[in-house]
Amino acid sequence: MVNHIVLWNFNETLTEEQKAEAGRRIKESLEAIKEKAQGVISLEVRVNELASSNKDIALLSSFESVEALNAYQIHPDHVKAGAYIKEVTCNRACFDYESL
Repeated sequence: MVNHIVLWNFNETLTEEQKAEAGRRIKESLEAIKEKAQGVISLEVRVNELASSNKDIALLSSFESVEALNAYQIHPDHVKAGAYIKEVTCNRACFDYESL
């Protein structure tokens, strides 16, 4: 199993209302891919609700294999979501690791 964690901050130029809308849109677009891409075990988007965090939004996902992760990353819906995410976020951090 491969775990794929991505964290972002919203662009500082966004208003609080725009951040809320961006979070909703990112969550809907990425979570919808779970049903479309093969090899996705779990996929969840969380929008930060606690002041103790220094990131605004997180993608927490697991895949059957590295090949499944690679296929997800080039899936047309992921590519479309990624283009929007790049418009409204910054400071992306990604951590992938294999587990049993």
